[in-house]
Amino acid sequence: MTSSMLPALLLFAAMYICLLILSDQRWIVSLVTAALFIVLGILPFAAASGAVNWNVLMMLAGTMVTVELFIQSKMPILMAEKLLGIVPNVQWAVVVLSLFSGLISAFVDNVATVLMVAPVGLAVSKRLKANPVPVIISIAVSSNLQGAATLVGDTTSILLGSYAGMSFNDFFWFLNRPGIFFAVEAGALMTVPVLLWIFRRDRSKITPSGTVTQVEDPVPGILLLATVLGLIVASQFPEKPALTNGIICCAMAILGCVLSLLRRKGSAAGALKALDYKTLLLLSGLFLVIEGITRAGVIDAVAELFVKLGGGSRLALYALIVGVSVVLSAFIDNIPYVATMLPVVTSIAQRMGIDPYLFQFGLLIGATLGGNITPVGASANITGIGILQKEGYTVSTGDFMRIGIPFTLIAAVTGALVVWLCYA
Repeated sequence: MTSSMLPALLLFAAMYICLLILSDQRWIVSLVTAALFIVLGILPFAAASGAVNWNVLMMLAGTMVTVELFIQSKMPILMAEKLLGIVPNVQWAVVVLSLFSGLISAFVDNVATVLMVAPVGLAVSKRLKANPVPVIISIAVSSNLQGAATLVGDTTSILLGSYAGMSFNDFFWFLNRPGIFFAVEAGALMTVPVLLWIFRRDRSKITPSGTVTQVEDPVPGILLLATVLGLIVASQFPEKPALTNGIICCAMAILGCVLSLLRRKGSAAGALKALDYKTLLLLSGLFLVIEGITRAGVIDAVAELFVKLGGGSRLALYALIVGVSVVLSAFIDNIPYVATMLPVVTSIAQRMGIDPYLFQFGLLIGATLGGNITPVGASANITGIGILQKEGYTVSTGDFMRIGIPFTLIAAVTGALVVWLCYA
């Protein structure tokens, strides 16, 4: 044990406890802990700037702004309305809305997805005088599931892509094998029978409302598509500059704001206000803390513990990583968890002399889906419940878990099995 390992471990444990207790001040907790690491000499001040992943922060910031402009354009609501026009009843409407929110969240932040699709679910429920609680919960858990499907789907995906050096294409096809995208989609398809069973009594027919949402500006949708295409093109150049993806996302966001001002469509100021600086600062602090505990030897010590618990068995370790990730992510935010565990699972793989991708993908599957078990396990869940509360509905933990538990179990087992078959 190094001289700095114990203070680093104590600081890290204290930070995590505070992250759980002070949910609204997580960014402050993260930055204060990072500052203590530097003051105590655990992390040299000269290494601080290099420890922050600026590419990840730029990708997040740019995507947040572009997505807000996309929401303002009302294009997502129109897309959802068109989808509802082809379903026979409420049961299938819930399935379609859930799959639609999953598809959107593969390219857009999960919280933004819920904000886009939930109003449509509420409108359908009100029109049929049905309880909107299970509908909104289904939309929220579906958006959580598919956030891991692509490089830009969720913060955790961006963290994995940056840490593992994966491009946008690698999420689809990696090392001559199906990427994690297909594992996530397999899990999503297996949730369809679950949703059909849960809503088996909701067979009321849907009648057209007679009104069609008018898209106010097609440009944000084009820019969002251009962001994805730009990341795909950049993926073809392995030797590209480190900040390439971040520059692409920020450039599209800036262009969207400028065009919004010039064309007086939407609100550029509103889009900039959607910039979640707290999440960006939280991640900045976490990058510094993780670099500190890595230098102190904490990551290697935790990896060694996992190897001992798994008995050196690749299958046992994989199941342990996925299972622990599902359980912990049900109660804690998956962003700091994934940021912390990526170096750990990589170190485990190195100790076993195998490629790290099996454990890294298992970590992402477990951490992404675990948040669907409880109402507080993911930001999208909290957002969906907040929307329902504003409408006067009460959401109990039992209401949420009735959908969240079977949804999580079938999706997690399916996704983890696909990853194991492809990368074991």
